[in-house]
Amino acid sequence: MTTALVIDDHPIVLEGCRRVLLDAGFDEVLEAAAPLEGFRLYRRAKPSLVIVDLAIRGSGLAGLSLIRRLRLNDERTPILVFSMHSDPVIARRALKAGATGFLAKDSGPKVLLEVVEKVRRNQPYIAHDMAVQVALLASRGRADKTDLTSRELQTLSLLGEGRSYTQIADSLGVSYKTVANTCSNLKDKLNAGSLQDLVRLAVIHQVSQ
Repeated sequence: MTTALVIDDHPIVLEGCRRVLLDAGFDEVLEAAAPLEGFRLYRRAKPSLVIVDLAIRGSGLAGLSLIRRLRLNDERTPILVFSMHSDPVIARRALKAGATGFLAKDSGPKVLLEVVEKVRRNQPYIAHDMAVQVALLASRGRADKTDLTSRELQTLSLLGEGRSYTQIADSLGVSYKTVANTCSNLKDKLNAGSLQDLVRLAVIHQVSQ
């Protein structure tokens, strides 16, 4: 029997998550409205997925401490943060604490279902736009180590917006060849084969350092 645990103090969110999780094939959905209650349920039920809010009952970001505590007991159980916060700094902190995925609460049921399916297979998830912002934060945080230039940061940002090499060249006032070389340098410095790999590596690996 597959069990999911949802830790959130909003009844509407709990009900919505319950429906999505049952649609996703979970046999049982447990609910907790406080971190301590959630941790006790986790210890008792050993769920195969945990969904947690970060701000519970006016406790600041107590969900972060809960994630760290869960990870001390279990490194493998998927943890999805379902949060009202869309700040990349908070998303970065959640991933660093050990969350498998991060999803904003303004996402629709269909998106939540898709993300649940990914995270339950322990596939890291963060929305593309948010991932680019987190990647930039991580890149700035390790600029001394990787020696990322301002041009490289600008190029990475524009790539994250879906710009082509030609559009980036026009935006920065440089040649197409310069953009191609800059992107090649970025891939080498961050050990990425593509933009998708670049963002994934930044989110999964850099924020955990």
